Amino acid sequence: MADFIRWPIFSLLDTEVLDTIKLACVFGSSGNEAIFVTHDDNVFAIGSNLSSCLGTGDSQNCLQPRKVEFLCQKKVSYLTFGTGPHMMALTEQGEVYSWGHNAYCQVGNGNTNQNPVHTPAFLSSLQSKKITQIACGSHHSLALTGEGEVYAWGYNNCGQIGSGSMTNQSNPRKVTSTLSSKKIVSVACGQTSSMALSDAGELYAWGYNGNGQLGVGNNTNQPCPCRVIGLVGVVITQIMCGYAHSLALSDSGCLYSWGANSYGQLGTGNKTHLVTPNKIASDKGRFTEIAASASSHISVAATNHGKIYMWGNCRGQAVTSPTETQFSKINNVFACFSSPPLMYCPLVVEHQDLKTVGTCVSEAFNDQETSDLTFMIDGKPVYVHKAMLKIRCEHFRTMFQAHWGEDDKDVIEITQFSFPVYEAFLKYLYTDKVELTPEDAIGLLDLANSYCEIQLKKLCEKIIKEGITIDNAAMLMAAAIKYEAMELEDFCFKFCVNHLTLVSQTDAFTQLDDITIKGFIQKAGKYGAFRY
Repeated sequence: MADFIRWPIFSLLDTEVLDTIKLACVFGSSGNEAIFVTHDDNVFAIGSNLSSCLGTGDSQNCLQPRKVEFLCQKKVSYLTFGTGPHMMALTEQGEVYSWGHNAYCQVGNGNTNQNPVHTPAFLSSLQSKKITQIACGSHHSLALTGEGEVYAWGYNNCGQIGSGSMTNQSNPRKVTSTLSSKKIVSVACGQTSSMALSDAGELYAWGYNGNGQLGVGNNTNQPCPCRVIGLVGVVITQIMCGYAHSLALSDSGCLYSWGANSYGQLGTGNKTHLVTPNKIASDKGRFTEIAASASSHISVAATNHGKIYMWGNCRGQAVTSPTETQFSKINNVFACFSSPPLMYCPLVVEHQDLKTVGTCVSEAFNDQETSDLTFMIDGKPVYVHKAMLKIRCEHFRTMFQAHWGEDDKDVIEITQFSFPVYEAFLKYLYTDKVELTPEDAIGLLDLANSYCEIQLKKLCEKIIKEGITIDNAAMLMAAAIKYEAMELEDFCFKFCVNHLTLVSQTDAFTQLDDITIKGFIQKAGKYGAFRY
């Protein structure tokens, strides 16, 4: 329930109702409408019902939840909204439903009349496609297929449909032009603009560009997708659109912004609009997530250390530089500081009891009072429980057998691993979590490999991927090769190739052995790194 406390629209609901919710979306002119999905796959709506956006079949407001019958048992996995206003829902099967205001064909059901669509309508024109992502601008919509194709429909006065013309589109239409040969992996909408990210990290934009939000170096509207040239040579992994500004995150954790800046939403320390991407907040460390909404002028980003920063129109105050918050979740920033207080993406709820078995087990780690075994690593003790280790780890089940000497010991000394690595391993057995630097994660990857801990190996690889930098990329790649982490090796290799000039000048690269360097050069050649 704690996740809902910050959203006023949920204050009318009983605790018993809140406890049933697994996914929720807050929208509306003042954050006064919401749709939520329960654990038993029923869908409910509450609020003002402007343009029938609650999807209940009429235009009646409601202060208590009403069922959205057409979405119940459809396994809705994502909800998004446009400020027109209109709504879209995506199911686990890749089906798209839309409803609400349709004066500009933004619902995409082929109907060109201006009457609101009162109930969610299945977009049959997309039924042969498995849709993986949806996005809404003010009066236009985008859908991304599993094959990497982009479909667009709705209002097209600024070219936001990407069709090359300014004609509105009442049915989803494939965006071709420069995207024809690209596999798109992510899409985003501003109020009257659109963006798409390819699997190669290339960014394309089209539509309204009066504030430079397309990042193409001018203020001219673009009716067809254009490459964001200011990011050529940078591998982008995440994109977000605000009302009239844009954010992008690179594979090395660098943050870029461009477009309108009247509220400081670019985070540059001033209010000057920018027509090309500009790197910001380099002193904050590595960023892992970015957020913005086409309905607001606020920007939010999270670092790999769990810090969350915000800037822009923060509850009426213009904040021109990224400012650290005390929030642990990005959506909480939007609840408290966005104007209006809308969700940038649906809130997925994780329910936990106040004192679960998992919590009790986690708290038992390194508890000297209840432990029956001590590990000594580098002269430092870690207090654990034999039963817990045997339950969680095959290595310890084998170790603590009657015919092994360790079974009778109260203290076991570890010499082959460092204290941070072995303590992190033992703590993982109690918590399923790992908190280490990428460099220490290499040592834990070695341990996971030795102890055949597959899940731990994956966690280590995730830490390493999120912590890769120019300086440590070569070392991490070599470690991945050594420990036969093929997916991680491929990730590190591509990072090294994408930043070849800088990586090749690092100490880590010069310390690679001849066999590794030779293999890297041969593989990079096949990858096309040395073409002119």
